[in-house]
Amino acid sequence: MIPKIRKAFNANFKQEYYENLKNDLEKKFGEPAAFRISETPVFLDKELKKEVFDACDAIVDQLWHLDLADIRRKFIPTHLQSPSPMGKPHFLAIDFGLCDDGNGGITPRLIELQAFPTLFFYQPFLGKSYLKNYPNMPEEGFHYFLSGLDDTSYLEEVRRVILGDEDPENVILMEIYPEKQKTRIDFLATKKALGIEVVCMTKILKEGRKLFYEKEGRKIPIKRIYNRVIFDEIVRTKDLKTSFNLNDDVDVEWVTHPDWFFMISKCIMPLLRHKNIPRSYYLNDYPSDIDLKKYVLKPLFSFAGQGIDLHPTPNTISKIKDRQNYILQQKVDYAWLIKTNSEKNAKVELRILYVWNEAENRLKPVINLTRMSKGELINVSYLTDDTWIGSSISFFEAT
Repeated sequence: MIPKIRKAFNANFKQEYYENLKNDLEKKFGEPAAFRISETPVFLDKELKKEVFDACDAIVDQLWHLDLADIRRKFIPTHLQSPSPMGKPHFLAIDFGLCDDGNGGITPRLIELQAFPTLFFYQPFLGKSYLKNYPNMPEEGFHYFLSGLDDTSYLEEVRRVILGDEDPENVILMEIYPEKQKTRIDFLATKKALGIEVVCMTKILKEGRKLFYEKEGRKIPIKRIYNRVIFDEIVRTKDLKTSFNLNDDVDVEWVTHPDWFFMISKCIMPLLRHKNIPRSYYLNDYPSDIDLKKYVLKPLFSFAGQGIDLHPTPNTISKIKDRQNYILQQKVDYAWLIKTNSEKNAKVELRILYVWNEAENRLKPVINLTRMSKGELINVSYLTDDTWIGSSISFFEAT
């Protein structure tokens, strides 16, 4: 991966750069990140960049050829479907493992996709902080924004999606117990960037079809919800008391509509075809002769790696009752891609983040999120005390 750049970065790396980066984040947001930040960004060459976006374009194109109404009917129980107008998905994340291609090169392989928001305001600050605190970064010819965006145009692009034409006071970021979430640094970044409040779902008031939150003794109408609540977490949170549910008929605009979380997700992966997409099967309809050692078992709607079985067996599968809610996905061979200043190299997962651009009537790639690991699972919730792993961002070589 651009050996010259990596060699120069590693040779000139100093621990103080990394400490300065973490201090920069803590100073900006008033607390450290609740997940591990990697000592290094990732540098990706223009050939791999082209292959990534060729795969992304093929995936996005296939989305609009799926029978989304049928997917909604199959995968969202009627009593959970939200009656609010769905509109287009405001967000999309496409995750690739960077893998050995079998010929000494690197190829992206689709891991999952999700029409749900993620760290849209933390990531640009992380990219900027690497540039600010690391004098060993390449001086030019690399970027972490996509579609030709920069700091100003990126903020405007994402701001337009989340706020629309509403007053920021009437828009909230909604989460369950946001102060306890590992991603809370992004909530703080969002509040700083947009001027919207971060509100726990348990504190929202419902009066008829209207929703409100309280601030400084005032009851403020909610007209638009930037939803960060994961349905899986609602189910898993004991004694959760709220005045409304995601599927209630309420007079708000959803960013994004709750049903998109289910409809564009792992549940459609068996329907997608491309050279960069591993084969997937629904657990209630898979060939009897497949070699399970070559597959990973995933629940369709869990989050942050919950419930993944890297080594499924006929015995474990036989105990699953709701097989329609699982897939078997062909394993991929992550490359030990990043040479590190430690005994072991690191693997990389690359997430391309999209927002819906109303003027262009399309999902538009705007930035990336990158995770590094030296273990089996690539997830910031499953990291060890090792170094040169964790949350990062990729700088793409300019084409």
